[in-house]
Amino acid sequence: MNVHDWLMNLPFSDPESSCKVVEVSFNHGSRKDFYRNPTLQFFEKGELVTVEGVSGFDVGEVTLSGEMVRLQMKKKKVDEFSSEMKKILRRSTETDVNKLNENKAREKEALVRSRAMARQLNLQMKLAEVEIQADGKKATFYYTADDRVDFRELIRSYAGEFKVKVEMRQIGARQEAGKVGGIGSCGRELCCSTWLTDFKSVNTTAARYQNLSINQTKLSGQCGRLKCCLNYELDTYLDALQHFPDNADVIQTAKSPAYLVKKDIFKNLMWYTLPESSKHYPLTITRVKEIQRMNAEGKKPEDLEPVEVISSKPKEVEPEFVDVVGQTSLRSLDKGRRNERQQSAGNDRRGGGDNRGGERRGPDQGARGQRPPHAGKPQQQRAPGTEGDNKPQARPPQQQRGPDQGRPAGPSQRNRGQDNRSPDNRSQDQNAQQNRGPQRPQNRPPQNRPPQQRPNQRPPQAPPPAEPK
Repeated sequence: MNVHDWLMNLPFSDPESSCKVVEVSFNHGSRKDFYRNPTLQFFEKGELVTVEGVSGFDVGEVTLSGEMVRLQMKKKKVDEFSSEMKKILRRSTETDVNKLNENKAREKEALVRSRAMARQLNLQMKLAEVEIQADGKKATFYYTADDRVDFRELIRSYAGEFKVKVEMRQIGARQEAGKVGGIGSCGRELCCSTWLTDFKSVNTTAARYQNLSINQTKLSGQCGRLKCCLNYELDTYLDALQHFPDNADVIQTAKSPAYLVKKDIFKNLMWYTLPESSKHYPLTITRVKEIQRMNAEGKKPEDLEPVEVISSKPKEVEPEFVDVVGQTSLRSLDKGRRNERQQSAGNDRRGGGDNRGGERRGPDQGARGQRPPHAGKPQQQRAPGTEGDNKPQARPPQQQRGPDQGRPAGPSQRNRGQDNRSPDNRSQDQNAQQNRGPQRPQNRPPQNRPPQQRPNQRPPQAPPPAEPK
């Protein structure tokens, strides 16, 4: 009845006997009232209508029409044929809607100004909302206060400031929370600000029937009162508790008395505890009634005979660790990088040769002749104690050599050995050097000093002996 018009699409045999009253809400549902429909027009839910107001008109939204309105009027004890009931004038025109929007835009400024004026008069009250009529001739001030407030002087100040007819209306904390709005602990919008129109009293007895802990923080809503949803399932709990035995808070056993802890209406179990242990014993309703009958006869059972509670909820299996990279480990990555380095080094050995001799080297790239060793080509050696061991030597421009042309004679000629490269590799080196173009002149002239070996340089290794065929 509070949410949906269940009788909206039902046909009626006698249209004349249908309800001529329509429920209209104002200010997004914060206030509702009943208005008579004297015309033959039928107003659908959600339409804007212009109704009679105080010395003018007001604009509201139709929320209920038809036979459902009769049930609401009966529930709120409103006479359908009352002569004091106001009437619907017409469907709202564009002019009415524009005037409504203009006056609604003044409400926030009026609320701030009215709070400041109430503070100047030292009144113990809190203004929650200001609602201005659609034609701007009346304003309703909603306030909350703990004690009675004398606001006669305040009304005169408001009337002179806003030039409207002033009406003061006191509301409770629940209505204030409904006007402010918010999100409840359930994650949804507050019931009082969406669909709940009537507020029933809620006490802690409703929480005790539902086996809830009496915790003021958890049971209170945003208004500071007990939550309205405590009454939603109360009737269901009261119906289920009728099958449980009364006066079963304490039952006597041979060892010690057992005290009732809680009642489970879903499994029809009553949980008891013994003074010497903190363990809870679940008993069926039949067993509790049997123990009560034995206690009435002066007998005490030796054991409570608790039942074994088996949970029907499947056991949750903890998920194992899953590598989202695709079962890739660091070892496999290192192995891939190692293979790439080996492949690039093999390419340098196969096609490198002496074609890098003409590259320009900086002072931090090593001295002349300290190139990485190649297969079949022993490294150069320097005689220890030779001058210029630690000085970087500038490499002379590379000259084109034929297949039979070697380096100038000297100590390095004896240590370097023969060029074991094939004629094809040597021809590739010559073509690469010709394509490079002229080399830059070096700053220092070439020196024919004997190459010397660094202390940390490995000695040349002899090639492995050839296997006998």
